Amino acid sequence: MVKLDHINRRIIRILQENSSITNSDLSREIGLAAATTLERVKKLEISGIIKNYVALVDQKKVGKSITAFVEISMINHSAASIKKFSKEIAAFAEVLECHHLAGDKDFLLKVVTENIESYRIFALDKLASIPGIGHVCTLFTLDTIKYSTAIPLE
Repeated sequence: MVKLDHINRRIIRILQENSSITNSDLSREIGLAAATTLERVKKLEISGIIKNYVALVDQKKVGKSITAFVEISMINHSAASIKKFSKEIAAFAEVLECHHLAGDKDFLLKVVTENIESYRIFALDKLASIPGIGHVCTLFTLDTIKYSTAIPLE
């Protein structure tokens, strides 16, 4: 774990809320010279603390109205089976997140699709084609109460 001083934590908080902020505005907000601010941001990027900058898209406005969380239990827990599953699932555009879990389920997926029919096609044509899956449980989101991409820095 990298130690962050209060200025770097503040820079990260601001960039998590608005990654398109100009360096000039960022430096003004944190009270440092523009060159010093840019140097700190570059060091955060080089160290891998800041991994990427993205645009967050409203999924419903682009026709993706279904969010499903999919619990998967594997038949075989060998390293080769887990590696094969991980490689295949990563290729599916519908899968936004895939987490390898400890506990009674092996994987948790976050999947977005246009509608229930497109989810059915995903589940039967894509997900079911991956060998080694034992049990699948799909949970559909009714409403999103909280959504954040910001990592809390206390």
